[in-house]
Amino acid sequence: MTPRETIREVARLAGPAIAQSLLHTFVFLVDRAMLGRYGSDALASMQISGPVVWSLFSVLSAFAVGTVALVGRAVGKGDLAEASETLRVSLLVALGLGAVATLLGLATLEPLLGFFPAAGASVQSEARAYLTVSYGFMPVLMAAFTCAMGMSAAGDTKTPFLIAVGGNAVNVALNYVLIFGAWGAPRLGAQGAAYGSAAAMCVELVLLLAVCSSARASVSVRRQKGAPAMRVILVRMSRVSVASLLERVVQHVGFLSFVAMIGWLGAMAMAANQALVSIESISFMTAEGFGIAAAAVVAQRLGAKEPEAAALAGMLSSGMAVALLGVFGVVFFVGGALLLSAFSDDPTIVALGLPCLYIGAFAQPFMGAAVVLSAALRGAGDTRSALVVMVVGGLCVRLGMTYLLGFVYELGLVGVWWGSTCDWIVRAVLLSLVFARGRWKTREV
Repeated sequence: MTPRETIREVARLAGPAIAQSLLHTFVFLVDRAMLGRYGSDALASMQISGPVVWSLFSVLSAFAVGTVALVGRAVGKGDLAEASETLRVSLLVALGLGAVATLLGLATLEPLLGFFPAAGASVQSEARAYLTVSYGFMPVLMAAFTCAMGMSAAGDTKTPFLIAVGGNAVNVALNYVLIFGAWGAPRLGAQGAAYGSAAAMCVELVLLLAVCSSARASVSVRRQKGAPAMRVILVRMSRVSVASLLERVVQHVGFLSFVAMIGWLGAMAMAANQALVSIESISFMTAEGFGIAAAAVVAQRLGAKEPEAAALAGMLSSGMAVALLGVFGVVFFVGGALLLSAFSDDPTIVALGLPCLYIGAFAQPFMGAAVVLSAALRGAGDTRSALVVMVVGGLCVRLGMTYLLGFVYELGLVGVWWGSTCDWIVRAVLLSLVFARGRWKTREV
């Protein structure tokens, strides 16, 4: 592939993926804005329940890294039977792991809430109500995500985006009705937001499976003749996914420790940070969209025995993400107060969040490079390098600098955001060096 063809391919895949990511982010923002208007306790509770659900889902969905790598390589070499069987097996794994997540989440709910004593009883109550619902629908969430990732790896990011449009419309409508108790519905606060998200996931899963069951699907969930045995696919998927699972465990141990540190700062800091994370999610999910495209193209080009085209795709995807997130950084810096006021009319929360948003603006290009290059390496099957970088940046640097700046030097939430920025800088530098070295080009999956 020429550079121009690579740019077009990345743009073709990244466009719908970014649009879908931004769509989910829009719903996330509306969700948090509604909860902020409902009450500061409901918004602060998402500083507990949001990261917990995301961490549990992210760790258990690590096997989907193997799905992307195997489906992408199978499509690259023209073996659609292998690609389809990989997706079918992945969906079975997703449902099983989702059930594990449900049982694990419900069993550890009360001990988990005990880690946030400074949040207060009201915040804990909102978090408990949200998590109880969210845990119950983890199998649906896992299966919908896996199906969408399989389709994206096969080169179809448009269909998952269109389906997400319908799902998120359901989410927003139900959030409004159930959070505030509109039109005679019960006034459920954070629990209402959880029900809205669960309903959206159910809608998306049904539509995704319907598309993947059709004769014209880019990748199918039907059993295919001539496909590898399930055992063979599971072994290959495990070979790629084990390191990714360890990476996710390290990432989220660090992340939840990071969240707990924010909890030590009290309910107001938690509410301010939730507003900040909501704003930054716009740029983060944009980078994720480029990462989806990078992983798919890298896997497909390696399957087609074109390693230099794969390298070019990764580099161009990263550069495009850095440029766009730089624009987001400017917007965060210029319009910070206006953005924060959309989530809370409490001047204390806005005052706490504004200097942190300025720091986040500086971090955007580094975050873009780190997210995309990490995804590109996973698409190539090099999950070990991503694991090592996560240990250094996401665990050692983030937690160490957050504790040092936030608590030893008593910078509070500002120190917390400088800690996360140091992490993104270190990860961007290390991943750039690993990608440029190029050993991932010869890795077998």
